[in-house]
Amino acid sequence: MDYVTLNNGVKMPKLGYGVYQTPPEETERCVLDAIRIGYRSIDTAQAYGNEEGVGNAMAKCGLPREDLFITTKVWISNNGYEKAKASIEESLKKLQTSYIDLLLIHQPFGDYYGTYRAMEEAYKEGKVRAIGVSNFYPDRYLDLFHFSEIKPAVNQVETHVFQQQKIAKKYMEKHGTQIMSWGPFAEGKNNYFQNPVLKEIGAKYGKSVAQVALRFLLQSDVVVIPKSTHENRMKENFDVFDFALTGEDMAKIEALDGGESLFFSHYDPETVEWFMTMV
Repeated sequence: MDYVTLNNGVKMPKLGYGVYQTPPEETERCVLDAIRIGYRSIDTAQAYGNEEGVGNAMAKCGLPREDLFITTKVWISNNGYEKAKASIEESLKKLQTSYIDLLLIHQPFGDYYGTYRAMEEAYKEGKVRAIGVSNFYPDRYLDLFHFSEIKPAVNQVETHVFQQQKIAKKYMEKHGTQIMSWGPFAEGKNNYFQNPVLKEIGAKYGKSVAQVALRFLLQSDVVVIPKSTHENRMKENFDVFDFALTGEDMAKIEALDGGESLFFSHYDPETVEWFMTMV
């Protein structure tokens, strides 16, 4: 396993397992499978409704707590200092742990400054090892960065071969924040798994499109958390450390970047209103 060192010295696996949209009743089984395969980083969120399943798997897997790296996120409805503080305690309880390795603000809406203050407090109390944000575009990321006491260690954003976040990544690198990908396969959008460039490169190494896509992100210094409920695909996604893409391969994949989201834009008023319906 390869690791990145966050801006506070905490080491984080570059490859983890995500449980977005994993049904709560399947989460425990899926996480146990992932841990058995070799995953040590698990990414969940309050909004996913499956923190309990992750906690159950952690309790049953037989590994020491320090061998696992657990990420969760504070949802919009819990934004603001008091609500966020209470929600952090609730997440700790559901995860059956005394500390969270990485805690993120899930979306840049509502009183996220109050949320971040609660997270800074939890960090100082040892309840969280690292804090950061998710879905913060460069403008809001830079705003929070410059006015926070504890600088964001991670920004988890949509990142895949068709949206490589080149501009956002530049500013994160400048200020020491690690980029982390959600949706590394773009949920199959844009005919992802039939892309001729990825298929051609994969054939050269005897690897799948998914493996080539993950390898590209890893070599681009992006932390990835692919999700699957199928054990064979979990294994496939984990098997990406025995080959390396050449400079020519990387350049071909870099050329696939469209620079735009395949999901939504926080600059779109209708999208913002849609998020507000979840509060």
